[in-house]
Amino acid sequence: MTILPRGQRYLRDSHYWVSALLGVALIPLLKRLNLPVDFDWLKLGSAYWLVLAAQSIFVATLLSLLAFSPELPFHPLLRPRREGPRVLVVLVYFLALCWTLTWVKALIVTVDTVAILEFFRRLKPENRRQGARAVVLPALYLFVGFLLVFAYNDIILSVRFFGATDAAFNAMDKWLFHGISVSSLCHWAVRNLPVSFFHVLEFIYFGMFSQIGAALILNGLYDGSRRALQFVGTILMAYYLALTLFYLWPSQGPFYLCPAHFSLFPDQLQSYALQKWSIANSQALWRHVQVRHISTDYYIAFPCMHIAQPLVVMWFLRRWKRILAVLAAYDMLLLVAIVLLEWHYAVDIIAGVLVAGLAVAIVDGGELWYCIRSRPAAVWMAENGPSPQ
Repeated sequence: MTILPRGQRYLRDSHYWVSALLGVALIPLLKRLNLPVDFDWLKLGSAYWLVLAAQSIFVATLLSLLAFSPELPFHPLLRPRREGPRVLVVLVYFLALCWTLTWVKALIVTVDTVAILEFFRRLKPENRRQGARAVVLPALYLFVGFLLVFAYNDIILSVRFFGATDAAFNAMDKWLFHGISVSSLCHWAVRNLPVSFFHVLEFIYFGMFSQIGAALILNGLYDGSRRALQFVGTILMAYYLALTLFYLWPSQGPFYLCPAHFSLFPDQLQSYALQKWSIANSQALWRHVQVRHISTDYYIAFPCMHIAQPLVVMWFLRRWKRILAVLAAYDMLLLVAIVLLEWHYAVDIIAGVLVAGLAVAIVDGGELWYCIRSRPAAVWMAENGPSPQ
């Protein structure tokens, strides 16, 4: 294990201090701005601990199969020739779930069930407890961090106009792409492509979050709670940087600035309702209309965290090349979804890349510096072979 200088260790752990400071300041700020000191625990709990957890276990299991890592504690590797009865039981279980759930949900629940059973079957009790701690503790920290991010979204929009820099970012996009904007690309797609295409884009866009949970699980089970906490700390540091930028340059996204968006965009899409909700809630917070509670409130357009988070995931899962290749392909499709669903400006995406790099440099700077230093040597070895002894 690399021994870091004291200053670098302080920087690596700075996300804990930032989280603590934001937590201490939270209630006084909420009271001062007449915001509710209350969270929608039912919605937050179901969205995070049920839906996201189930999706994360599912994605982590698929990625572990992809990486051909049967040593993973919950690896659901069924061998049909040797374990035919078990395969049959799983199939019956899946078909039974299909009676009450959609086939997608039934598949997720089935894979999760097999994965959890394998976790208990393969490990001794002490190893189970160690593995569970390595996942649950970072998951709790990530949940607390999300609560802070949601709350500070409301705080910022209570003191800063939510669309202050939309016009500037839209102008930057047009300058970068010689008059082409995200809105014009979205309108072209709406006119020429079926609604089913946009449903696929939404599946990709909202499916991004399961990458975060999957990376947390894989890091925790393979490398322990310290590495998983470091991963979570990097994600949260990226969010804290995003909150700072959001305070300085608040914006909603191209859907807010586009006058024809809600007349052209398909109203069957979930994004349509969420974008309307975002504008309405932002206006309510800016006008200091009393809100009932803090929920999954997220309004940040600049920077684009939908690209920052996958980049952090790829950094922490880079040791598995097959997983890295699949995530890279998925994230290329994610870029298309971000633009054609009119969620973000191009400059938001660029800023998201920079925020991801800065968060990795702060929390995992020692590893990043090691990779940068070792890269020239690896290239030299590939081109010239090993040096003579």
